[in-house]
Amino acid sequence: MSVADVSIVVLLALFVAALVPRFHLGLAALPVAFLVGLAADRSADEVTAFFPGDFFVLLVGITALFAVAQINGTLDWLLDGMLRLVGGRALMIALVPFLIGAVLTAIGTLPAAATAIVAPIALGIAARYGIPPLIAAVLGLTGIISGLLSPLAVYGSTAYQLGEKLKVGLPGSAPGSFFLGGVLAGLIVSTACLVVGFRTGAMPSGHLTPVGPPPADPPATEPSTAHGTGRPYLEESTRRARSPIAARILTLTCLLAVVVLSVGFDINIGYLGLAAAVVQQLALRLDPSEIISRIPWNIVLLIGGLLTYVALMQDLGAFTRISELLRVEGAPMLSLLVLCYIAGITSFAASSIAVFATTMPLVPAIVADGASPVGAILAIALASILVDINPLGITGGLILGAAGPDDRAPLFRQLLTCGLVSVVAAPALACAAFGWW
Repeated sequence: MSVADVSIVVLLALFVAALVPRFHLGLAALPVAFLVGLAADRSADEVTAFFPGDFFVLLVGITALFAVAQINGTLDWLLDGMLRLVGGRALMIALVPFLIGAVLTAIGTLPAAATAIVAPIALGIAARYGIPPLIAAVLGLTGIISGLLSPLAVYGSTAYQLGEKLKVGLPGSAPGSFFLGGVLAGLIVSTACLVVGFRTGAMPSGHLTPVGPPPADPPATEPSTAHGTGRPYLEESTRRARSPIAARILTLTCLLAVVVLSVGFDINIGYLGLAAAVVQQLALRLDPSEIISRIPWNIVLLIGGLLTYVALMQDLGAFTRISELLRVEGAPMLSLLVLCYIAGITSFAASSIAVFATTMPLVPAIVADGASPVGAILAIALASILVDINPLGITGGLILGAAGPDDRAPLFRQLLTCGLVSVVAAPALACAAFGWW
């Protein structure tokens, strides 16, 4: 058995062990990566180089930014505003994360950046209005998926450019077809999620009110605290009042600046979030320990460890080995189905866009055998994307990071279950529903 095969077996063992109480995947993944690396003659420095520093900055920066918004009451104020805007209707409240995610990715926001923005909103709504965190998370992620195949989005543009480069015979309407397919897939998954939620009673119905009372504006003449942080809005020692309205204006300005600069100018959203958090911390005279304590370090360890191990597996050729094991000869639709499973299984633990790009060169042979060029590309893209609803990648890490401490453990198990189910079902459904386009 090759080292690549061993790494696959070890990854499966880690997935199984994740179901055992008191087992922490992140804590185990780093030493496992070190041991597998030793077996493959990789030094400790080489293994350490696989640690996803970009993810570390992304998660820490965005959670720090939204920690400030939570501490000064801006996040609760925004959620209350959303409730008033949609009239308190449960269905409309639940769809807010979906719509925000769809718009962000449709205009070109990268999936990780969009998730970083949507996750705190989705989980904040869930906590405030009694919506199950899993439903809120899935709706936010399916919204992001819905916009990913827009002509302006990374998946949509990559799909068309690679299709043209590979000369698979894409029609001029292909970009629109890709976008429509992504929107339909997102709507189907989100509708199914809501139907199950309402039918089982897990999703509240009718008009919703906040589970807890909204934070009251503190008086301007005496000390007050927000959200149990113990941080006064007025410090007697300095006699300087921090107006909640001024704090909200500053926080909203920072949030808008982060979105505009990351989307419009392709500046790293993690560093932007950290910079905005520091500006607010100094301007509002917040205790930095309040912000640091709200960063989910256990999630940073979890996803950082897993992504380190996955990168090592890629370097060892494990995912190429998986593709070789799954590849079979057959009719065009059967070959397409196999490719969808290759893309889906590999994307579960690796970068979806990277998997999609490396799977695309296999499409011309299927098209030459009679498969639809638009349908083949669309099916493979959706098979790669739909498995992102799992806790073991950057997307899942951002969702878990935005969840409350009490919700993280059950949400991790629920997302892991969704991910495992999606690996089995999503490739087949994507091929059946869109392979003929």
